[in-house]
Amino acid sequence: MKTIKWPDIQAIEREEKAARHFARGMNFYKLFWVFFIGCFLGVVVETLWCLATRFHYESRVGLVYGPFNLVYGFGALALAVGLYRVRGKRDSAVMLAGAMIGTVVEYICSWVQELLFGSVSWDYSTMPFNLQGRINLLYSFFWGILAILWVKTIYPWLAKWILRIPNKVGKTLTWVLLAFMVVNTIMSACAVGRWAGRRQGVLPANGFEQYLDSHYPDERMQKIYPNMMYQK
Repeated sequence: MKTIKWPDIQAIEREEKAARHFARGMNFYKLFWVFFIGCFLGVVVETLWCLATRFHYESRVGLVYGPFNLVYGFGALALAVGLYRVRGKRDSAVMLAGAMIGTVVEYICSWVQELLFGSVSWDYSTMPFNLQGRINLLYSFFWGILAILWVKTIYPWLAKWILRIPNKVGKTLTWVLLAFMVVNTIMSACAVGRWAGRRQGVLPANGFEQYLDSHYPDERMQKIYPNMMYQK
C-alpha cells in the first residue's frame, strides 16, 4: 500500500519565489485564486454531501451565475490568511484558530445577509449551544477539523495547482475572473433584493427591476436558493 505524499508548502513557496510566479506567497493574486477556488469547491463538497446524506440534489450555490458560493470563498480566504502564521504550530493550536476563524466568518455572513435582505440561509436554533441560530458549537468544532486539513493538505494542494498557472496569462485571467465575480455578486444581490421586494408587494420601479422580475422570477430564485428563509 502506497503512502500518500502530501505537497510540501515550504518547497512550493521556494519554487514560487524562484519562478517569480505572479501568485507567490500571500499576495493579492494568490488570495484571489484561493477565494475563487474556494467558492467553487465548497459548492461541490456541499452538493456531494447532500447527495450522500439526503439522497437528492439540492442547489448549494450563492450566486446566480455558475456553481459559486461567496461564503465558502470567504471561508477559504479567512483560513488562508488566519492560519498562515500558525501553519507550523501544533494541531491543537491550528484547530483552535480555525474554529475561531470559521465561527466568526459564519456569524458575519449570516448577520450581513439578514441585515441586507431580511433572510438567512441556515438556522441552528434547534441545535444545542447555538448563538442566535447563526453559529453553534458543533460546527465550530467542524471548522477546527477543517483547519487542520487545510494546513496539512488543502492549502498545499491549492498552492501547487495555482503554481501551474502560467505567468503570461495568470494576471490577465485573474482580473477577468475578478470582474466576473463582481458582476455576478452585484446581479445576485439585485435578484435577491427584488425577490424580497416582490414578497412585500413592491412593484418594479424601473426597467432594470422589470428585467430582474422577468429573468429571475420567484420559481427560479427558489431553485437557486432552496434554503433561503425570510425573517418575519
